[in-house]
Amino acid sequence: MASNDIDRHLMIVIGGTGDLMRRKLLPAMRRLTEEGALADRAVILAAGRRTSLDDERYRRWAREALDDAGMLPDALGSGWCQRCLHYQSVGDQEREDFARLKQRIEQLERDHDLPGNRTFYMATPPGAFIDTVERLGELGLNESPGWTRVVIEKPFGHDLESACALNERIHRHFREDQIYRIDHYLGKETVQNLLTFRFANMLFESVWNRDRIGSVEITVAEDLGVGERAGFYDSVGALRDMVQNHMTQLLTLTAMEIPVQFEADAIRDEKVKVLRSLAPIDASQVVVGQYAAGQVGGEAVPGYLEEAGVAPESATETFVAMRVYIQNWRWQGVPFVLRTGKRLREKLTQIVINFRCPALAIFQKHTQATVRANSLCITLEPDEGFDLHFEVKRPREPLRLSTERLSFRYQDAFAQIPDAYETLLVDIAQGDQTLFVRSDEVEESWRLYTPLLRHRPRPHPYEAGGMGPEEADRLLVPRGEACPI
Repeated sequence: MASNDIDRHLMIVIGGTGDLMRRKLLPAMRRLTEEGALADRAVILAAGRRTSLDDERYRRWAREALDDAGMLPDALGSGWCQRCLHYQSVGDQEREDFARLKQRIEQLERDHDLPGNRTFYMATPPGAFIDTVERLGELGLNESPGWTRVVIEKPFGHDLESACALNERIHRHFREDQIYRIDHYLGKETVQNLLTFRFANMLFESVWNRDRIGSVEITVAEDLGVGERAGFYDSVGALRDMVQNHMTQLLTLTAMEIPVQFEADAIRDEKVKVLRSLAPIDASQVVVGQYAAGQVGGEAVPGYLEEAGVAPESATETFVAMRVYIQNWRWQGVPFVLRTGKRLREKLTQIVINFRCPALAIFQKHTQATVRANSLCITLEPDEGFDLHFEVKRPREPLRLSTERLSFRYQDAFAQIPDAYETLLVDIAQGDQTLFVRSDEVEESWRLYTPLLRHRPRPHPYEAGGMGPEEADRLLVPRGEACPI
């Protein structure tokens, strides 16, 4: 990965001693340096509340984090830490703390002969976004001698009102072209490849419509429970945590029209059109659930209400399934089924395109010749690839059909797929907003789901290790269903 199209810059990670920095950002930065993308391009300044840290202590902390990530210490890693990593305490994050941060930024730019390009990465809890952005604006850190970008992690608000307020407050200090709202799902190579798969292969794009497709099912299943996130998750639930962002991104990429060109605003324009075309969600077409004790992978696991940090009478959903409809020419009448949950049978992210049955049945005289509808399975994780299921005749008589498949796996064709954060960090450095969420996209998504949040039904219990409550089965469309003959 070449670095010649990346400007030299300073990345300021606010929340630089937090879990996101430790588990995701530091390993991604180190790998990008090894691959050449950020080599001699980026200097990192971690800003955190800890007053006990200085540059050297922070570098030791970073080396421990990289060691925990399986990136064993070596000369390259130690040299990178020593050369590129710096720390500045922002204490209680008062104005004077950020004034000292500003002085340190300017000093590092002089020391490293940087041209004044800056990225502010908000690796903080969502509640700290506004105060931090306003501190940056008050001190003039929203502009610089070069370019200035601000990166914000999800969630972008918790309903329509809060999302609009968040956008309005951020826009007081930063223009939309400076703002990079991260949904890490969009950084996954296989998610990005949805666009290539559709628009570079006429074979598929020509049948990507209501005439040929009977239904679409999007599943994001997790085998883990809430773990250490229980306190946060209990105030959020699956609808906010997964459906409003990750699943809706997959929906828009699957359903969007062909953009006029492959660039950020053209792609995001088409995604917003999908959201604006979605019919209001019918509450009768929504099922929520909450996991009870069970077994996952042969291991006994507790129920949601038994998790530490969960309120004993909590009605927070850990599972959501819903049918939605897109009211436009391409998709009118085609159900899109969204399904996500925790403590399910397996970890799986998959989009299944169920095609319609043949228009004319010609096998009526052959009672053993069951014809099944074709389906295309796009697996985004863990075994990334595509499977096209189709019908063939079995050898010998009587006439019988068999469902077979054509398969493609990324690991068979390419080297290791980059981590999502590696892709997104490079895009931020290059100023490419294609994989980032625009303000109107955030608001349209919340406009769709906020009515459900206001009238959330009590969840149905489901046993851990299954695929959700039985009540959700009525929303699913059987894959490869038998066609009438």
